[in-house]
Amino acid sequence: MQIKGRRDPGQQKRASSDQPPNSCRGVAFTLLVQAAEGTLKIRRSAPVFYRNKKSSSHSTDQSCTTSSTMSRPLLHLFALSLLAGAALSEEFNLTCTVNYYGNTYDRVYMNITSNKIAFCFGGYFSTDTGGDCIMGPLPEKTSVDFNTATSSSDWESAVQAALPSVTNSLGCNSYFIVSYNVDLYFYLFQAGSQTVLGLTSNITSPLTFDALVNGATVQSLTASPSKAFADISSSCSYSGALYGYNYGKIIPEACIAVSCNATGSLDVSSTCGPEESCLGNNICGFDAVCTVTGPTVIDFHGQVNSVKDRCAYSLVSVTNLTVLATFQERRRKDVSFVDSVTLKLGGLEFHLGQGGRVLLNGSVLTLNSSAQLVHGVELSKDQTGVTAKVSLSDITTSVFFDGSTAQIDVEVPAKTPLQGLCRNSSSSLSELRLSDYSSTSCETQYNDTADSSINCTRATERCELLKEAPFSACNGDVDPEPYITACTDTLCTYPAVDGLNCQFLEAYARVCSLYSNTSLEGWRSKAGCSPEAFCQDRTCSDHEFCGEKLVSGGTGCLCRAIFASPYRGTDSLGDPTVCRENSASLTLVGCLLEEKDVDYSVLHLNDQNCRGQMDQLTHMVTFSFNSSNCGTVVTANNSQVTYKNTIRVANTSDVITRHDQFYIDFSCVQTQPDIKFVSFKIKDSSVVQHISSGPWNYTLTMKTYTDSGFTQAVDSNTEVMLNQKVWVELETDGLDKDVVAVVTDSCWATDQPSSNDSQRYDLIIGGCANPADRTVWLVRNGVGTSNYFSFNMFQFSGSSTDVYLHCKLKLCVKDQNSCTPTCGARRRRSSRSTYEAEAFISMGWTG
Repeated sequence: MQIKGRRDPGQQKRASSDQPPNSCRGVAFTLLVQAAEGTLKIRRSAPVFYRNKKSSSHSTDQSCTTSSTMSRPLLHLFALSLLAGAALSEEFNLTCTVNYYGNTYDRVYMNITSNKIAFCFGGYFSTDTGGDCIMGPLPEKTSVDFNTATSSSDWESAVQAALPSVTNSLGCNSYFIVSYNVDLYFYLFQAGSQTVLGLTSNITSPLTFDALVNGATVQSLTASPSKAFADISSSCSYSGALYGYNYGKIIPEACIAVSCNATGSLDVSSTCGPEESCLGNNICGFDAVCTVTGPTVIDFHGQVNSVKDRCAYSLVSVTNLTVLATFQERRRKDVSFVDSVTLKLGGLEFHLGQGGRVLLNGSVLTLNSSAQLVHGVELSKDQTGVTAKVSLSDITTSVFFDGSTAQIDVEVPAKTPLQGLCRNSSSSLSELRLSDYSSTSCETQYNDTADSSINCTRATERCELLKEAPFSACNGDVDPEPYITACTDTLCTYPAVDGLNCQFLEAYARVCSLYSNTSLEGWRSKAGCSPEAFCQDRTCSDHEFCGEKLVSGGTGCLCRAIFASPYRGTDSLGDPTVCRENSASLTLVGCLLEEKDVDYSVLHLNDQNCRGQMDQLTHMVTFSFNSSNCGTVVTANNSQVTYKNTIRVANTSDVITRHDQFYIDFSCVQTQPDIKFVSFKIKDSSVVQHISSGPWNYTLTMKTYTDSGFTQAVDSNTEVMLNQKVWVELETDGLDKDVVAVVTDSCWATDQPSSNDSQRYDLIIGGCANPADRTVWLVRNGVGTSNYFSFNMFQFSGSSTDVYLHCKLKLCVKDQNSCTPTCGARRRRSSRSTYEAEAFISMGWTG
């Protein structure tokens, strides 16, 4: 067993210098017992004796008396052991009470955790509960001494020199000796109602102790070869947290430095620059909102600029993300509005269009209020609009678009390069214009006639609602002036329709919701604004926009001013009639019908079953008809054919109607094409052939007529037209009709005089009309000594206009036989027919 004696170094100094030999001094003794695999330490703090020197050196010694705070000697005995993995803890009663940041304690609870030594005042330290504790580094040895003593004047001078806030005299002190590579003395000095923490050691490496209140650090003190002191009874307060004197720290989530100086003055300062915002984790950067509403861009710095053309511009460009906006006109050609927003991320394009429509590389996405992650972009849609959020490393960009207003909230670290109109709205528009997303004529600017119905004074009063309650509660956080400027500039040149009365108020209120804790409750009811985005879920064509129908109310797809200009200039509702050979079509513009409050579905042509068909992409309505349907009226004169129809409203049986009568007459006038009239003249007025064959001797005559009554004979002066019906008579003379009958067996035409020419067209075949030519008609064939047939005049294609008609006839002996050929489906010749001599005759026609 080894016995060690230790002394308060301050008392050692006092004993060796300014105190007489008999003066009272305190001595602490430690009894150390070594044990295998650990150390069992028994420390006894011997009583501290004080001797008062009498006036006579021979006086009898008496026990030293103590001050009121040390009214009795202190005897403290404790045993601490530490086995492998065990925690060391002990409770100490304090004679010198401690005022620890507003609370008074008379006990110290010491315990050693895995990496700290804790001196606590309301119970042992726990990582779950924290507590009021002073925490220091883990000792190298599990050896701790505790004692109580009276503070010397040297200590008092040192404390008051270091801590101006401590004005009371020091009384007693409690101290611990903690073993590191050298001993560290841990003091708790009592100074009236104040308590001072003191650290002193000859240690070469600094050791820092933290003072915690409810587990939060409020003070730090570092031990070094020189004495260090901290007032642990006084503090400053900020946002509910305590800060000890001469202590400060950074609040990373707010990027602010809070410190409490030696006299109790609180200092709070931002760790960010004048144009920077806190992005959290003590990272300073750029956090601001850019608002694009109507034609106006309010940039990150609150500067205002207007876009007067209809081009696409870069709003924000950072890293590999570009946010661009396209502007388009609506009711006026000289006022543009933000019409769509596109996020370009790598090879992806997220297009936020009108009516809450979102496309990814041209394909429509279906969204709802629940956020969806699509290729790294968080997308959501509700009744107020569409939100797209992109997080790239330490850069966050959030884009909101409701069809009228785009708001881009950007969080980027300091010095991150940002480009676009939102960074500086006064930048040159030509430098930020994106030609790939703009039409070729987008830069053209117009000057429309001023709208006399606009009351600029009233519009200004409306805009200045932003400086009245409840908006005024946010004015300190978000400057309303840029929004008022944007509002008045627009409403003094453009009518307050299509939700424009609320658009700028809505934009300001949304920015307030992002950057102010102030509630703007009730602003919608005061301003008469709906919480739902204007024209939500209404999709219009590129040449249309969704707006108020001023005639009947409600909303619809109306024509953009530039698109509608040529139609309005001619007071028409559509394009000119498209005429074809025997048909016509008329296309009406859907948005012009919408403006007139005309429902295209109730329109029809003369025939009510003929109705217009709407193209779902362009909203154009087309009516079509031909010369033989839809009640088309066809008229003709010598050189023209006119097809006429009418578009009208369906008849109604209702007692009343609220729609105007609707009539659009349209027609096509066709000039009849030049017709080449081909006429034929017979070479001979008739052909007479004398036939002599066996017993038969007769005359055969072929004549042609233009009428079925055979009164208009064709002679060499008669013109026969193409497709004109002619009658050919084959007549005999010299035959007895009671004995024989003449049968025309075949007739054919050639374009050459020879009957055997290869170019041949049959009219009669086997005594019957050619079934392929419905113009051929054969009469009285095989009945008597004469017969005739008719056909429509023709000519050979691609050859001369000459036509030669050849016929072969036969004589049929009657003798109770039928000489009439049987034609049709059951075509046959009578088996009893007897044919005699054949005859052949030809006739020529020339064109």
